[in-house]
Amino acid sequence: MLKRMLKILLPALLFSQLICIPAYAGLSAHYQNGGEGIKAATIPPPGFYFRQYNMFYKSDDLIDANGDTLNNSGFDLTTYAMANRFIWVTDKKLLGADFLMNVVIPLVYVDFELGSAGITDDHFGIGDIYIEPFALAWHGARYDAALGLCAYAPTGNADDSRPAYPGKDYWTGMINTGVTLYFDTDKTWSASVLARYEVHSEKNNTDIRAGDDFHFEWGIGKTIARLWDVGLTGYCQWQVSDDRGDDVTWDRSVHDRVYGIGPEVSVFLPNLKLGLTLRNQWEFGAVDRSEGNMTTLVLTKTF
Repeated sequence: MLKRMLKILLPALLFSQLICIPAYAGLSAHYQNGGEGIKAATIPPPGFYFRQYNMFYKSDDLIDANGDTLNNSGFDLTTYAMANRFIWVTDKKLLGADFLMNVVIPLVYVDFELGSAGITDDHFGIGDIYIEPFALAWHGARYDAALGLCAYAPTGNADDSRPAYPGKDYWTGMINTGVTLYFDTDKTWSASVLARYEVHSEKNNTDIRAGDDFHFEWGIGKTIARLWDVGLTGYCQWQVSDDRGDDVTWDRSVHDRVYGIGPEVSVFLPNLKLGLTLRNQWEFGAVDRSEGNMTTLVLTKTF
């Protein structure tokens, strides 16, 4: 069990907004939960945008396959990711939607300790880069919707003997789709959900392929004075298929999962064309992974 836990829990937080964010290194999902919340599926109008996700994750609880905390494991994990996202929403239309593309370049710091196994490691470096060449955004009187296709490239350092390295050493393809609904004509009350499905390639130099993962993030919010958004956000993640390959030595039937929930507040400063978002989410219900706290500060600059 410890061997499998080590492969799954060596994280490297990355990021994303509408459609992607990288996450834990090892055989696990690439997308890092917690990047989106209120109006998660809402994309801005045509233009160029820079979005920086500052994601802070802290955990000292390691959860086993039965959902129980591994006491006396000496587990301690601190990660920080600065994920830099460049978004171009074009003025081209396809199927009535705005066509957009974006890329995410993450810088990741990981400080990892597992005292019971005598393992300590820390590292700072570039993570796996996210590329989204195709995405669509629709806007209606009482809704926004989005659909995108993206991939994570194995650009980050990866080494099974270095648990703090952020790279996963495999490719991931992902499809994303979501909707934001407005409950009044002024669009001051909203509810959103953004879902993602990940399919992973074989890990380099092994006969191991991680199982598929399904995520969704949600948010319920209220807009105040057309500048502020406040509300409640959350996320869910499940591994939905078995790990596979001749080199898999752990129990394939064990699937990791986690849930998170917490508040969000954001403000837009028109004179600076700058948006600020602060979100904090507490994890619960974890299985076969860490369970901790995610704090995310997002800066969005409009050009």
